[in-house]
Amino acid sequence: MEETKQTKKFDAKLLLFTTLLISICSIIYELIISSLSSYLQGDSITQFSITIGLYMCAMGIGSYLSKYIKEKLFNKFIFIEISVGILGGFSSLVLFLANIYTNIYELIMYVLIILIGIFVGLEIPVLTRIIEDNESNVRKNLANIFTFDYIGGLIGSILFPLILFPKLGFITTTLLVGSMNIIVSLLIVFKYKNYIQNYKKVKLLSLMCLIIILCFLFTGDMIAKNIEKGLYRDDVILSEQTPYQKIVMTKHKDDTRLFLDGNLQFSTSDEYRYHEALVHIPMMYAPTHKRVLILGGGDGLAAREVLKYDDVEEIVLVDIDKQMTDLCTNNNEIAKLNENSLKNPKLKIINEDAYIYLQENQEKFDVIIIDFTDPNNETLNKLYTNVFYNYVKANMNENAVMVCQSTSPYYAKKSFWCINKTIKTQFNNVLPYHLQVPTFGEWGFNLAFDGENKRNKLEVETKYLTEKNIDSMFTFGKDETVNLEDIEVNSIFKPSLITYYNEEVQNW
Repeated sequence: MEETKQTKKFDAKLLLFTTLLISICSIIYELIISSLSSYLQGDSITQFSITIGLYMCAMGIGSYLSKYIKEKLFNKFIFIEISVGILGGFSSLVLFLANIYTNIYELIMYVLIILIGIFVGLEIPVLTRIIEDNESNVRKNLANIFTFDYIGGLIGSILFPLILFPKLGFITTTLLVGSMNIIVSLLIVFKYKNYIQNYKKVKLLSLMCLIIILCFLFTGDMIAKNIEKGLYRDDVILSEQTPYQKIVMTKHKDDTRLFLDGNLQFSTSDEYRYHEALVHIPMMYAPTHKRVLILGGGDGLAAREVLKYDDVEEIVLVDIDKQMTDLCTNNNEIAKLNENSLKNPKLKIINEDAYIYLQENQEKFDVIIIDFTDPNNETLNKLYTNVFYNYVKANMNENAVMVCQSTSPYYAKKSFWCINKTIKTQFNNVLPYHLQVPTFGEWGFNLAFDGENKRNKLEVETKYLTEKNIDSMFTFGKDETVNLEDIEVNSIFKPSLITYYNEEVQNW
């Protein structure tokens, strides 16, 4: 073996290519664990910060430990790649199972981050040592190693959000990336077999690990579906991952439910309560309803209620997720529930970020209905800021009315009143109201306008709302109110709302 090493020139090209691959894998593991923890636990800022910080620290530990690796460098590098592939490849599966079946999700997450980080931290130092021991032009190759390392990080950070996650989801993505690490180990085995001790055993181990992870990879969709069932009470009848969110529909007897990123959006058993309160209260306060803007509301249920008014001439529905609006247009069950509102000729669907739409739109509206999901991440929080409500106001006609879904005044009262106080920075009149939705609990809204609008009579058919119970919706109990002086306004520069919401959702 020594004779072979001396007579044959060492070729480091594959090792440099290996650097690119392992760097791609490393950044994707980091992004996946952060995203998955945000999805399962909420509070994305905390999850990303902890994951990145802990991962970087673990990589530092790995780099430090690499100084104790002094011999059998190829064998050690292959072992490191197999370890990263197994730990990283099965990380999503382990975390999903931990979330469903244990109460120690965070501990398991931390252990995974540390172990993957340590092995990833070993990769580049060991690879560098291999090249130093076998190459004369060390300076050039070291520069190439770090160049490929940084380029790989960029490629991985682009691949994950644009291709891998939207197309494959969490479990299949990690299994695919894990298999890449093990394929790297096999490339090293076959290319540098003369440098590897116990070559046959090492080759067999690498092949066995690859076969195992590929078996899981090709059954990834089936595994994901079975795990997903454990996240929901009822049978999952539809599951789609879009570039923006995970859409899941469940069914139990006559009750169909829609979830976005694990959060319940509606139940067919009582959604009419929510949507009647969301739509008809502002419509009663608006003197005219010719042009109505719905922000969010891709399920078409708010549009269904708006279409009950004969004087409505145009509805513009702005929802960023085309797959969501397409699903709710074409799925027979949802289309029946929304009474084909998304196909109505009066309605125009625009698949765009609501923030950008309001900035660019020139035509004004008589009623604006804001039906976003709760502000549980930075992107959504932006849509509950004083700047956003300023854009809303700029899109309203004189005497127009705006309403905003504002989460629960009972379970998340700081969040509710933060939204209320933020809207007050832009509107002269802000009227909070609430009602009981059995599947949601106590739920709240904020109605806003600048004129002296008076409430008209309820003139459309409803299942829940009456002239008598509407008055009670504007009254709050002691346990649903806070001292507004203690609540901060939610702004772009200081997103107070997301802090309130993440604190309160822990006890929800």
